[in-house]
Amino acid sequence: MDVQQEAPTGTLDTRVLRTTFGAFATGVTVVTVGGAAPHGMTANSFTSVSLDPPLVSVCVERQAIMHASLTDAGLFGVSVLSARQEAVARHFANRHRPLGRQQFDAVDWLPGERTGAPLIAGALAHFECRVWRRYDGGDHTIFLGELLAAGGGVAPGDALLFLAGRFHALEPVPTEAPR
Repeated sequence: MDVQQEAPTGTLDTRVLRTTFGAFATGVTVVTVGGAAPHGMTANSFTSVSLDPPLVSVCVERQAIMHASLTDAGLFGVSVLSARQEAVARHFANRHRPLGRQQFDAVDWLPGERTGAPLIAGALAHFECRVWRRYDGGDHTIFLGELLAAGGGVAPGDALLFLAGRFHALEPVPTEAPR
């Protein structure tokens, strides 16, 4: 595949770009806000940023409901999903699911102690954050979150991954003994 293919307008062909970006495996999370209008969104554009101060980032499309929700709430939660939670990932990626509190009726969750944001029960890890900074990221906004709380730590073999447009489970690579 030629990653240098360009569309006639001189920009990269979005189909080629989407396929190329899809070659990078990512974890799968559900980003949530609480309050009077709770909302959740499946996201694979989540990453750790800094230990001092403790920061994470999540990228949210400007047209997504979550963009306005996150901007208004200022506080959010992130649940890192396990391989057994593909149905949860699909639920929060479904644009036709109920909105508001009803969207959380289909999943087990608990309110974050620091943010009140719904956190998905059984997730590998939970983060509770305050929006620290926002940056323009083209058709997305890059939200940096300052960690207020973090916890979890189920065996890493349970991770849900997204690769080449599909969900996958992480399989640990066997280690070889030194020769």
